[in-house]
Formats: sequence, C-alpha cells, structure tokens
Amino acid sequence: MNRVYDNILETIGNTPLIKLHRVVADLPCDVYAKVESFNPGNSIKDRMALKMLEVAEKEGKIKPGGTIIEGTSGNTGMGLALAAIVKGYKCIFATTDKQSKEKADILKAMGAEVIVCPTNVEPEDPRSYYSVSKRLATEIPNSWYVNQYDNLANRQAHYEQTGPEIWQQTEGRVTHLVVAAGTGGTIVGTGMYLKEQNPNVQVWAIDTYGSLLKKWFDTGELDMNEVHPYISEGFGEDFLPKNYIHDAIDLFEKVTDKDGALMARRIAKEEGIFAGYSAGSVVAGLRQLKDKLKKGDLVVLIFHDHGSRYVGKIYNDEWMMDRGFLEVKTVRDLLGGLGRRRLVTVDENATVTDAMALMKKYDIEQIPVMLNGEVTGAVTQSGLFKKLIEHAEVREQMVGDVKEGALPEVDLDTPLERLTHYINKENGAILTKDESGQYHILTKYDVLDAFSKK
Repeated sequence: MNRVYDNILETIGNTPLIKLHRVVADLPCDVYAKVESFNPGNSIKDRMALKMLEVAEKEGKIKPGGTIIEGTSGNTGMGLALAAIVKGYKCIFATTDKQSKEKADILKAMGAEVIVCPTNVEPEDPRSYYSVSKRLATEIPNSWYVNQYDNLANRQAHYEQTGPEIWQQTEGRVTHLVVAAGTGGTIVGTGMYLKEQNPNVQVWAIDTYGSLLKKWFDTGELDMNEVHPYISEGFGEDFLPKNYIHDAIDLFEKVTDKDGALMARRIAKEEGIFAGYSAGSVVAGLRQLKDKLKKGDLVVLIFHDHGSRYVGKIYNDEWMMDRGFLEVKTVRDLLGGLGRRRLVTVDENATVTDAMALMKKYDIEQIPVMLNGEVTGAVTQSGLFKKLIEHAEVREQMVGDVKEGALPEVDLDTPLERLTHYINKENGAILTKDESGQYHILTKYDVLDAFSKK
C-alpha cells in the first residue's frame, strides 16, 4: 500500500534485496544485494545517523538549536545532515582529503560546514579528522560529538532494523552475511541479530590492505605496521572502534583497491546497480571466498551507498588509469583515459606566425592543418624551426604553402603496441576519428605514459 510520509526521515530503511546474476554466475549459490542507496541519503548510514541522534536527544546530549559535530567520510554526514534539517540542528563535519570531492560537495549542499583534514596522519594527530571533530565539540557550546566509531547506537540501529529486514526478506533462509567493515556498526549489529535467529549464519567481513582490522580479528593484535595509505573508501580502519564484537564475526578477508574498483564498475555494467566502492569490494571478497560456499546457501551482501559519490574516481577512466587500475589496450582505451580535450588545428590560409603562436599558447609540437573541415597536412615545431633558420621570411607565408604530410590516422581499435609503427622520429603524433567524426590527436608522450601504467 502506498504511504504518504510526514518528512524525509520516515523513508529510511526497508531497502530492497536484489538478486545478483552475472557477477556471481560461477558461484554455486544464490547471492542477493541489500541495496542501501534506496535510503533518502543514498547510503546505509542514514539508519545509524538517525538512531544515534534520537538516542542523544533522549539522553540530553544535544538540545534544540544545537550543533552536530562528526568526523565522517561523507555518508554518515549525509544522514546526519538530513536529520539535522528536519529537527533544526546545525552540522559541522571533518573529513579527509582522500574522500571524493562529490561527498564534500553534497554535504555542503545540505547546509553543513565541511572541514577537510589530511589522511596520512595518526588518529591522535591534532590535524586528523578524528582530533579536529573532538576539539570542535569542546569549543562550541551546545554541540554534540557523534563519534560513530564508539557510539553503540550505531550497531543498535542495524540490530533493530537491517538485521530484521534481511531475516524477513529471506524468510529466514539467509546463510551468509558479507559486509565491508568500517566502524563496525553494520556488520556487528546486523550479524548479532541474524545469529540470534540462527547461530549457523556466517558473518564475513571485507577489509582492505592498509587496514589493521583483519590482523586484529585473526590475532587479537592491533598492529600499526599493518596500516598504510589506501584508496578504497568507506571501510577499513587504522584503530579498533568500540562497535566491534569479535564473536559477531566469523571471518575477515582483504581485497585490493584495484579489485574493488574494477568490480564496482562490473556491477554497474552487468547488474544495472550503480553502487559505491565498497560494493565492488564486497563482491570481489565473496568471489575470493567462493570455495567456502555450496549449493543451497543464500548470501546477502550489503551495498552501502550509491555510485554517484564516486563519479570522479572509480567511474572515471582517467582516474582509474592514473592508478594503474584500468588496463590500456587500444587507442579507444587511451582516449577514454585522457578525457575531453580540445584538438588544436590551423587553417591552410593562416600564416606560419599564427601557427607558431598556437604552438606557444598550447605548448604543443605539432598541429594538424585543415581546409574545409578536412585534414590536409600538418605543421611541426621541428619542421618550422628548420624552415625559419633557412628563410626567415617563411614567417609570413601561408601554412598551406609550408605544411608537411598529414599525421598518420589510425582506427580507434588499433592496439597500442602497433602505434610504434606510426609514432617515430618523423611523426611525433597520430590522429584518430571517433564515431561522431571528430578528430583526436595522440602524442608520443600520451602513448609513453600509457605504457608506463600497463
């Protein structure tokens, strides 16, 4: 039955469970994703953000007109911002420079103040986003420091909501819960509830390289030697949040930054679910553990947030190629990684002086020569230099009179390895034409850069 809601907070929860097909086709069991981007703030953090605020209100930790302060990578901030708008609070969020720009921009759009802090500092460092948020809470009157990591209302939200929803949606048939572990709230709260219903339910945590959580789980040791910078967002930790209960989890598995990013892109293309970085890591982690699964199992994965938070990162070819995550095989791949850039051309009827000015302005060494929209040749820095040394008056000649042969033109699907046949001492660049008929230029530096990342 359709409902009419009094405010946006009433739409939190009751997210769909969607069966996965192509990305888990070779697994022996059914796999479902709990797609939390259906929450109004597009992430699972809406659940615990509201719960933590409600508990704080009941305990008198924040009063009307107060300020909510938190260290957040973005998603918790979004949930808190929604709650603050409805309930009349202000928000100040400290985040890290590792997080996507889109996350900070969204928080600002929701009226929050955002302070960006360095990633590569210890949690106790006064510059860390943990320390900055704690300090602000002591300086600002009538403020409440949320502390999602140690706030047990975080896991309470998932014990009361996420766990029961999964149990009901699977009609009690769930055998495995797989979650990217960060603050611990989702995996512990949900896992505790499911294990109370059926102690045999397996709860698997996905961690990232650079986080200390897996080693803590395996050995009980908090080893700072495990900690190093990583690119994956929204999970993994460099300390142990109080939301963790060891016995609520059965296994930890690490996934590389690259594998998580590539799988997120596959989920979008093969399942039609535009999900965040951690969703890719969860599927990649499950696939690494597939030998532990059998026919009849029913696996539930948590897809924490929406892919729109990562359009400048994992869904951007150039970003992926810069990190060596996306293999460049063809001219088409290389163009995708370079992004949109203007092709500088010169008309046959322009002067050599005009061509030289373009080279200086755009810091380029070769320019295609055009006439009536068609490429008729090229002028190069080395060619013009040689002509000018011999005859200074060449400067005032028309480009059409001094042009060289056209740059080689190749097909979009030409393998990069074959470009060595075209780019050489005589030709420092090639041309290619896309499906719309627009020309693009690739220089030897573009190709060398692509090979350095292969």
